[in-house]
Parts: sequence; C-alpha cells; structure tokens
Amino acid sequence: MKLVITMSRLYGTGASLIAEELSRKLGIPVYDKAYIEHELEGDSYASETEIIRKLADQPCIILGRCASEILKGRPDVFNIYISAAKEDRIRRIMQKENLPYDEAKGMLEKNDKARSDYYYQNTGKVWGDVNNYHMILDTSALGIDKCADILMKYFERMELI
Repeated sequence: MKLVITMSRLYGTGASLIAEELSRKLGIPVYDKAYIEHELEGDSYASETEIIRKLADQPCIILGRCASEILKGRPDVFNIYISAAKEDRIRRIMQKENLPYDEAKGMLEKNDKARSDYYYQNTGKVWGDVNNYHMILDTSALGIDKCADILMKYFERMELI
C-alpha cells in the first residue's frame, strides 16, 4: 500500500529528525515548507493545497503545511503529531541555534503562535487537537530515535509498508 505520512509538530520537538529517519528507512522523500514554497515559485498558478495533493500522489512524508487536513479522509494517509515538554524544546533550540535561554524561549513561543495561527487560518480548526491525528508522540517521554522506531514497528504491524 502507498503510504503518505503527514507530520505536524510543535517547534523544537525534533520532528524533522524523525521525518529524516523515516525517510531513510522507508526510502521516501520528506517535503517541508521550504520545498513546497520552492514548488510554488516554479508554478505561479498552483496553490499550496494543489502542490501538497500532487506530492501525495506518491509515498512521502509532508511536514506541516496543514497537510493532515488537506489530505484528510484518504486511506493511504497517516497523520502524526509530535510534541515535547516546553523546557526540552527550549534546550533543543538553544543547542541547535546556539542561543541563550530567553532568546530560545522567545523563538519557541513565536514559532508556536505562528504555526497555530496558520493552521487555524487555513483549516478553521485548533492546531494540535488530538482528534486530527492518528498518533501523537512525545519526544520528551520517548526520545527522537524511539519515535521513529515506534512508527516503523506500527507501520509494519499494520502492514502499511
């Protein structure tokens, strides 16, 4: 079966690392905001929704961009939400961006608000609502590596891959 994974996430959870690991293990590409915006530049008549639907014609992982809602109801789509404790996310941002605590915290809050606003503006729904996802994983509790392993085992067990 063809599998399209959508991955919504709080900023600083390490979701992009999980997506990269799944991509490597499944042999499918990851598409993020930068890729989708690049595709939009190349086709001035296309919408983000059209680009996402076109990408989902083949197995892939789509990070954010309301893909879970855009592709809702398709039997080949599996929607994941990645969360983590705020302090863990701040520490991850501090390390990744080489920022002091207050700047990392501000960046986290700004990004979370922007993602929440974007999701609501484009879907009319609350970002992170558990009812919008098939699975929610907490990288603080499980660790980034374990999250990818859990997903692979689940996909194998459910015969999705």
